[in-house]
Amino acid sequence: MTMTRRTLVALTAAALPALGAASDAHAAPPGEPRVRGAEALARARVAADVLMSDYDEDKAWFPSSWWNSAVALQTIGDYMLRSGDRRYLKQLDRTFERNKGPFPAGELSGDELYGNFTSRAIDDSGWWALTWITAYDLTRDPKYLDMAVTIGEFMNDFWDPATCDGGIWWDEERTYKNAVTNGQWIRITAELHNRIDGDTVWLDRAQVAWDWYADSGLLNERGLVNDGLTDACENNGDRVYTYNQGLAIGAALELWRATGDAELLEAARYVADSALVEGALVTDGILTEWTDVLGETTNDNHKQFKGIFLRYLMDLADTTGEDRYRQAVATQAATIWEDDRTIGDELGVRWAGASTEDSPNVFDWRTQASALSALIADLADSGVRRSLSASLSRPPVVIPDGEPTSVQLDLDVALTSTASRPVRVGIEGEGPDGWRIEVAGSIDLDVPEDEGTPISTTLPVQVTIPAEADDGHHLVSVTATALGGLEFVARSEVLVARAIDFDGGTEDGPWLWDVGGSGVTDEPGRFADGTSFFVYRFPFPASTTAAELTVAISNQFLVDVGPDGETWTRVLAEDEPLRDASNRGDHTIDLTPYLGDEDKDVYLKVSDAFPEDGWGGQVHHVSAQYSGA
Repeated sequence: MTMTRRTLVALTAAALPALGAASDAHAAPPGEPRVRGAEALARARVAADVLMSDYDEDKAWFPSSWWNSAVALQTIGDYMLRSGDRRYLKQLDRTFERNKGPFPAGELSGDELYGNFTSRAIDDSGWWALTWITAYDLTRDPKYLDMAVTIGEFMNDFWDPATCDGGIWWDEERTYKNAVTNGQWIRITAELHNRIDGDTVWLDRAQVAWDWYADSGLLNERGLVNDGLTDACENNGDRVYTYNQGLAIGAALELWRATGDAELLEAARYVADSALVEGALVTDGILTEWTDVLGETTNDNHKQFKGIFLRYLMDLADTTGEDRYRQAVATQAATIWEDDRTIGDELGVRWAGASTEDSPNVFDWRTQASALSALIADLADSGVRRSLSASLSRPPVVIPDGEPTSVQLDLDVALTSTASRPVRVGIEGEGPDGWRIEVAGSIDLDVPEDEGTPISTTLPVQVTIPAEADDGHHLVSVTATALGGLEFVARSEVLVARAIDFDGGTEDGPWLWDVGGSGVTDEPGRFADGTSFFVYRFPFPASTTAAELTVAISNQFLVDVGPDGETWTRVLAEDEPLRDASNRGDHTIDLTPYLGDEDKDVYLKVSDAFPEDGWGGQVHHVSAQYSGA
């Protein structure tokens, strides 16, 4: 065991300068100054709330991705541990209770789920083990730790010394030994040991696994972790992914906590420093997955990798207190907030924010969870005395009709304070020239005694849009302020659209009335599978007398239309369980019968014709025409 650890330490010494002190070559470059703790907490709170808005309360996960859901929920657990805000404990527990049983292939994942959060994908099981250990740390409820033990025993069945002298297989078919599954395994086994009184079994497994990992060849001569091993048990030279690098940091750190072996802490520093070399895993100081580069294509897996690295870089920064790690974290958080954030506080996959028409930045719940990990890492581990945040709801689309139009937005204001007393919060709105923004000038919030739990309230914001407003997106903002220098700006965009023409997916947000657990595809498209659905709202002007809609749709769709979002008439239905988009086509629907006498809004709902197989209808494009008296 000692010999293999020395193999890794010898490599660190040969590859990098002395690791005991910061090295200019490997420290993060100077970036934006670290924000005050109150502001960091406000940013993380808002980003966490945006992430949880995509949580499917029915299925108790995030739509369409099993392992990503585990990582996203662990991220929310990290947020609660770090911030003291425990509002999402019930969602963690609902996921545990709702999804611990077996599920057939396609219902919650592409794979069959055997129960206890296990499947043929051994690394997927590992992510859930890590999530439930975090839930245990939050609650001290032994059921979570027991589940992690159950998953750990399942994974242990795939430790195989007959191939490559050890290591966990990536899949049940035993096709590949890779970095992610083995990095997870060391972290899980060490975490279990550190939480189970009198344990020796998990510690022994962790030490054996680390010795194998350190001597496996997964770590290359630059201190970077390649993806896996060849059939000949050699480093396969495959891509260096940020999450593999992060797991190596986390594995060494947790085993160091278990053993006190200084060489393990040295190894964690080495792997982190290797990643932070300019041109290794950072570009201009910003963590960059190779799929982030303009012209490359990301996928649903890659979107969440960087957040896993930040989770364990945070752990290293907390453990060592070394400024180079804290500064690296602060640089990521500042850049994300300034350059990688939409008006609605959605966070994208490219933390530097680059985007072109041919290679756009991508925003979804996976990218939100990943970037949120950087904001969480930037929180002071000593806690924050007071913090103020605010967010504005997404407004409905406005279709002008020659008269001023009024819409109401919801402003959510949240405040935390260590002192239980009333706090006055000032509110001020701002919009484009000629627009009228009406909002209460101030509110008083009574801070609760539960330290870290935000007290929140919702206020109406009345926005009046002039008849001559140009088509396009228009910024509305509301600034909340409180004594002690607390300030937060909530933003939203009103879409003025005289023409209705949009792609499903990332472009259809302003038209969505209810997301219903639906998902977004990499190509333009929104889909609803199983029990999920989505509803578009078309707020036709009061003078409208006739309207029709054309929808490009494929796969196993049901389409309903109604005048109020509650009563529906079936207008389209696929009667064959197609999964290859071979039925993709344009369908025109007469909306005139659904126009009310006064309220001309029409709603269109898309759901799954065959919910039992988890492959539903997908909308690619929507356009509509309307005419008036």
